[in-house]
Amino acid sequence: MERPMDLLDYGLKILFTGFNPSIQSGLTGHHYANRTNRFWKILFEAGLTDRIYQPEEDYTLLEKGFGFTNIVHRPTKNALEITKQEYAEGRLELMDKIKIYQPGIVCFVGKGVYLQYRSAKKAPWGFQKDPLISGVREFAAPSSSGLVRMKTEEIVSIYKMISEHI
Repeated sequence: MERPMDLLDYGLKILFTGFNPSIQSGLTGHHYANRTNRFWKILFEAGLTDRIYQPEEDYTLLEKGFGFTNIVHRPTKNALEITKQEYAEGRLELMDKIKIYQPGIVCFVGKGVYLQYRSAKKAPWGFQKDPLISGVREFAAPSSSGLVRMKTEEIVSIYKMISEHI
């Protein structure tokens, strides 16, 4: 099983950071490839993209200034399968990527991803105070996974906060 490769570049507007790849993303090598994942629809409805992209087109969003990575790279059925050690190692690796590439915004696709990154217990939705890396804005967003019970409209309303700042 392959895993989606990081899609990184200097000067990104947004670096979307997920928990880890789904099994389907691991099989295809593309981000947010599970058919029940609402990521691509959410980006469109939030005004971040001009249409609903397909997972196979993920690399084309680099041209728009959007990059992709995960805090853990091992594909699983759900985030509950990720170990504390994987999170600890992934956190350090992610911090290095953010320091090197200096995206304008890191959008954590799942509040749990953000909490692992910050080693925090709680955080509000949206832009966060006191980023770990100077000059990089941190944004905690709901996961787009179909396992999340939030209504798509509610998730979209949170992602819209990003579109007002890019």
